Amino acid sequence: MSAPALTAVAAWDVALLDGAVHTLEAVTERLPPWRARMESVARALHDAECWSGDAGQTAALALGEVSGVVTAVTRALGESLDRLEDTAREARTAQELAEQALAEAAVLGVTVDEAGGAVVPAPAAPPAGATPEALADHYDAIAAGADAAERVAGLAADALRAAARAAAAAAGSAAPLGSVGVTVGGPPDHAGLEAAVALGGVWQPACLPVVGTSPESVAAWWAGLSEPARAVVTSWEPGLVGSLDGLPAWARDRANRLLLERALADPSSAGHGTAVAVAAELDREQAAGRPVQLWSFDADESLVAVVHGDLDTAEDVGVYVPGVGNDVDDLGDLGVDARAVADAARAAAPAASVATVAWLGYRPPGNVLAPTAWVEGRAAAGGTALAGDLAGLAAARGADPARGAELPRVTVVAHSYGTVVVDRAAEVPGELAVDALVLLGSPGMDAVAAELEAEEVHEASSPLDPVTWLADVHGTETDHPDFGATPLPVDWDTWHTLYLDRDRPTLAAIGEVVAGERGSD
Repeated sequence: MSAPALTAVAAWDVALLDGAVHTLEAVTERLPPWRARMESVARALHDAECWSGDAGQTAALALGEVSGVVTAVTRALGESLDRLEDTAREARTAQELAEQALAEAAVLGVTVDEAGGAVVPAPAAPPAGATPEALADHYDAIAAGADAAERVAGLAADALRAAARAAAAAAGSAAPLGSVGVTVGGPPDHAGLEAAVALGGVWQPACLPVVGTSPESVAAWWAGLSEPARAVVTSWEPGLVGSLDGLPAWARDRANRLLLERALADPSSAGHGTAVAVAAELDREQAAGRPVQLWSFDADESLVAVVHGDLDTAEDVGVYVPGVGNDVDDLGDLGVDARAVADAARAAAPAASVATVAWLGYRPPGNVLAPTAWVEGRAAAGGTALAGDLAGLAAARGADPARGAELPRVTVVAHSYGTVVVDRAAEVPGELAVDALVLLGSPGMDAVAAELEAEEVHEASSPLDPVTWLADVHGTETDHPDFGATPLPVDWDTWHTLYLDRDRPTLAAIGEVVAGERGSD
């Protein structure tokens, strides 16, 4: 008699269980993109971009509350899914072993009892007068039967153990959902879910990333927060959120504007002058109706990166790294240059979605005669910051569920001493997260083009640019054949400061590079 438990296990419909797991997996994968789109609407409402007034703010708050619930449920579904996948795996193993045990029992004439034990029929007595050889064969047959019973019993026991593990995993799969108020067979309690989110501790200081956390880990941490949790973290720790590589630009912008407001409110602070200059640039752009984001901001150190466009959605990104003689008081001129690059990219590819960054993430030397212009100390600090920002951009965009981890094309356009910053950025451990480099009026670089970790390296050196004549100040001249860069067109009288002028051929070529329309030949 076959054991009913073993027969039932052999008859399990594992394919049906696999289908249920795949369905839950699909639901779990679709929740983050849906939540991201909903949170985007909530941010637009919060900023009064599409619906202002008390009703709009109430709607934004309601969407934030839903975001908190969805975040908790998504996390719980993920844990539940892990246990259901264990259930399916163990069930499959149990079924296969049960089928094998029953099949071998039938072939070998072995009986399997309900507990998975197996016995062979009682052997007959040896025939009378059997020869020694016949007796040996008789007892060999008895031993073989015992071996067969032991093998079948082992298979049956393994099958029932796997079935027990499957049952335990299945029983545990409901626990994660129960922790956020979901009960099997009934709808979730919205108030209970909100309470669970509030008690989740996701915004406690102990859970915040520390300095040195990889951009990928930062992006994953942020993706796991609900919109209310993100709002709390931003308001409590704007200095952290505004500087974390791996966060979306909209989040860093929101945090950095809080820091900007604080710096503006304190005229006695060391960074007040920087804050005034940055606020003036943001006001100019917003008054002109142009989107602008404050990607990074350190008032005390006079470091800032202003995005012209939307860094979270742009398909083509240009990062402009200026050189000697630029500081926060030049943000207006740097913004003109950044917009010129964006316009040139759109001219090269009219359908392109472009964002450009005026990047002052380091403090350039004051002038070409300053001692700091002839050494690489400031370039080293800037290179580390630039590499981190580029890695953060890649991590943030790669973790964006609303865009399916679609990465933009990124081009760094560096001028003068800014090319030395790029040189140092390429030395930072890890690949430089950039597709193309454009080097303008460079005083030389230690690395050659092939060592700069970009698929494309372009350069422009005007015949009348005195900086490019400073042989070996910072390394090989970028227009030297040994350097290996692709030259861009220049007018003979471009000098050192006119590469981005709108009436110069260099700018149009840079636009083609940013839009991916020029290539490397």
